[in-house]
Amino acid sequence: MTPLSGPLAIYGLAGAAALAVWAERAAELPRRWTRVELDVLDAYPKAAAATRAAVARRPDVIFGPYGSGPAVAALGATDELVWNHGGATDRLAWPRFRHTLNVPAPASAYFARVLEAVRASAATGSAVVLLHGATGFGREVARGALEAAARLGFDVQAYEFAAGEALTAAGKLPPGEVLLVAGSFADELAVASVVLDRPWLAAAFVGAGVDEVLAPLSATREGLLGPCQWLPDERASLDEGPDTDWFVREFRAAAGTDPPYPAAAAFAAGVLCGRCLRDAGTTESLALLTIAQRLDVSTLFGRFRLDPRTGVQVGHQVLVVQWQQGLRRVVWPPARAERPLMLGAV
Repeated sequence: MTPLSGPLAIYGLAGAAALAVWAERAAELPRRWTRVELDVLDAYPKAAAATRAAVARRPDVIFGPYGSGPAVAALGATDELVWNHGGATDRLAWPRFRHTLNVPAPASAYFARVLEAVRASAATGSAVVLLHGATGFGREVARGALEAAARLGFDVQAYEFAAGEALTAAGKLPPGEVLLVAGSFADELAVASVVLDRPWLAAAFVGAGVDEVLAPLSATREGLLGPCQWLPDERASLDEGPDTDWFVREFRAAAGTDPPYPAAAAFAAGVLCGRCLRDAGTTESLALLTIAQRLDVSTLFGRFRLDPRTGVQVGHQVLVVQWQQGLRRVVWPPARAERPLMLGAV
């Protein structure tokens, strides 16, 4: 179940298309099974209701929705094992959500990685202005930023805005050296025109890590930093499932577009599910959970390794990208950087 309508539909549909590619062309199943029958339910507007409808069909495997809020609501509506490929959140942690298998890195790592990149390039900058939404996602991103700032020696002034108040909050921000913005994609796009008229040493938006979100900014997007779960140009080594070139080609043939990162995450969830099914030889939840707890493998989406205590994804590494000459370029971590971070470019 995933959003097929509503504001998150573009990514829910991409995830569903990616799982269809996995089910039809890449599901390496144990011999006792010959095919995957994939049913897709709309998680909008009520993910919990969609989950209950899904469970009522008595499926062998359940994949959760795109979006942190929908994922938390969906997982809260069942105790059945669910592959969470769309909710980048550490709220879906064990033991409360012991039935969750988390594929993406949590949002708390998003701005933590950005601040690490900035500190590595600027030893003296310290004043950070953080603007975030009053949602579970926004607060999670903010919490990770605050924890990283304390560790790295940044002074942070944090401002939270409620629904419909993003522009008002943005107009009241004090001066600073580093700007961090985390909200809905619509809110981020709206406040960009207000806050980017100032000379920041560095500015980061969650939406800047995604190709299409801040595209209306055009040249104003130049220099912006953003967290990124996956890039199709990345050629990381893998030991499970098809490679990126294969996936991009097959997804494009099926959907008519290039895959965004939620599609890669969903496809990786299918690949990982197949691996667990082969190792366990059953769809029984405890057996699959036990196998997943022990996995340390890499798919086209990156490394998969669950924290043995919390079940949060700790193997997958968030990239930091910067818009340079109209393209997203990886600038952090150093081992995977395509270009050096450019400060003062905003």
